[in-house]
Amino acid sequence: MRIGVDYYPEQWDRSIWQADSDLMAKTGVKLIRFGEFSWSRLEPSDGQFEFQWLDDAISTFSRHAIGIVLCTPTNCPPLWMYETYPDITQIGPDGRRIQTGIRAHRCINAPMFLYYAKRITEALAKRYANNPAIAAWQIDNEIEAYPCTCEVCCNQFRDWLIDKHDTLENINAAFGNSVWSGEYSDISQIKPPTAYSKAWQNPSLCLEYSRFTSDCAAKFINDMSLIIKRENPKAKVTTNICFTENQPDLYKLYEGLDFASYDNYPQITISGDKAVSHSFELDMIRGVKQKNFWIMEQLSGPTGSWEPMSPTPRPGQIKGYAMQAMAHGADTVMFFRWRTAITGAEMFWHGLIDHSNVPSRRFKEFTELCKEAQKLSVIETTELVSDVAIMYSPDAHWAFSIQPQTEGFDYLEQLRSFHSAFARYGANIDIIAPTADLTKYKAVIAPAMYVYDKNAAENIYRYVIKGGTLVMTARSGVKDQFNNCIMEPLPTVFREVIGAEVKEYDSIGRHEQNIKDFAGNVFKCRQWCDILELTTARAYAEYNDSFYSGSPAVSMNRYCSGVAYYIGTVCNADFYESFSGNIMKQTGIPRLRDLPTGVEVTTRTNGLDDYIFFFNNSDKEAEIVLPKAMFSIIDGSDREKLSLKPYGMEIVRK
Repeated sequence: MRIGVDYYPEQWDRSIWQADSDLMAKTGVKLIRFGEFSWSRLEPSDGQFEFQWLDDAISTFSRHAIGIVLCTPTNCPPLWMYETYPDITQIGPDGRRIQTGIRAHRCINAPMFLYYAKRITEALAKRYANNPAIAAWQIDNEIEAYPCTCEVCCNQFRDWLIDKHDTLENINAAFGNSVWSGEYSDISQIKPPTAYSKAWQNPSLCLEYSRFTSDCAAKFINDMSLIIKRENPKAKVTTNICFTENQPDLYKLYEGLDFASYDNYPQITISGDKAVSHSFELDMIRGVKQKNFWIMEQLSGPTGSWEPMSPTPRPGQIKGYAMQAMAHGADTVMFFRWRTAITGAEMFWHGLIDHSNVPSRRFKEFTELCKEAQKLSVIETTELVSDVAIMYSPDAHWAFSIQPQTEGFDYLEQLRSFHSAFARYGANIDIIAPTADLTKYKAVIAPAMYVYDKNAAENIYRYVIKGGTLVMTARSGVKDQFNNCIMEPLPTVFREVIGAEVKEYDSIGRHEQNIKDFAGNVFKCRQWCDILELTTARAYAEYNDSFYSGSPAVSMNRYCSGVAYYIGTVCNADFYESFSGNIMKQTGIPRLRDLPTGVEVTTRTNGLDDYIFFFNNSDKEAEIVLPKAMFSIIDGSDREKLSLKPYGMEIVRK
């Protein structure tokens, strides 16, 4: 398990490099990442490359056997490029050119930007791709599906639509352009969504544009990766992401890359507040390629630059949140950043060493983590194997953002509710694409499958037919592949497997009602109420309120060799915990009961030995009695009981 740091040699005097490399080696740092914002130093003027400083930086740190993660600098073109080629700047949905002066304002489709991006990437690859000090490459930085509306993007969007739909007539039909006299009579009339609220615009156009911009991001990353692979086919290449409003389809983005990488900034909580777990995000990034991943940026201190500063991480959080990432499949964790910047907009996004230049409490905790990580070599070949999967649909995520369904309804919260419930019982959980292989899972949760996809629907049916246990929820089967409503009773294509249909729905927003399950337990529900009419299904829970009191709210249907549940409303956490416990009991998924509040449990395995991670994500000490004595990987002794400090981690061999 490797611990690394993010470093910016171009921002520091060379005399500091030497001292920092010595301290990193002493501390136990194994990797260092740099280069993602250094284009102006690498190419200070057009065609004038200056790599000597980068050679020296690589040499300074690699002499301590610290591996280098080298980034391509394409996120921040130098100002001379913007000045010479103003057309490389993005144009926003409002039709105005975005002001330069901060990062990521280049249009990734602009021909001159692509020319220079490919040239600098090729120059770096030729110089360093076969350098043994380079452990991996990162393409760009936190790529997004940028909603650029420049003429190049407009033309490429039109071409993309014609390639997909063949004719203008087909586009008009797919978009339903007879509404509001929106029919295209010439291809030049096709334009990206504007700055108006998306809810006022054509939902088909908006969804297709999200798909287009996502494809552009994936193509850009893949093209840059291929340049490096041409120089060294064995080079390990990735890109780092954080979850943003303009999030691309991560499954496509990482398809051609060697591993996924994530920038992990858990929310800092203070005494008395309930910790907000980042386990969902970690499981989500692991599910992108369904294998272990890297953290490229990890919380090091108070955050805040373009926003007010957050509280400082509490004792245990620096180490604990890094260990939490490892528990969910991170093999490498790199901290942002080694030194807190003293210039620029990010000077209050704190690193491990503060402006005082004196190692702080957080740095000492980081040092402890580095030492502890050296004890974890035994789990380097392990991975998470899960019985539970939750489907994440980029199409659904985009479509819900275009047309909000009801007050308080949030697509990702649907996924989080199930994730939290299963995690409460210590289950490993994969978050996967709707077309992923489902055969290995005992339970698959498919929340709000809003936009129809033929391959996904067939995948779901095959899974249940062969004996799987499926859970679906309200707002499934609503739209066709072009984001138009399907003129059939909901949940349309899924009615047969569900064994029920929606005879009416009630958008209740933040108003609360009650449902009662088959055992007589009463739970709060809100936001949405599908009033079900059962065909072959049975009622699992019924509504207690409104004119549909007594109507099914949750159903269960035996279909071929499998079982399909449908939850027609949105409930509080206690319902999902009860429901998930029943699903685990019925499918034979092991359950850990009575875990202390805040304790998270995951298991990594190499096929022979299982290693159980117990993470106390709270500011209270927690004690766990093990069912039998187990060997502690961290302190090397047999343990019958675990005592976890706030944000503490223990790892035992099962």
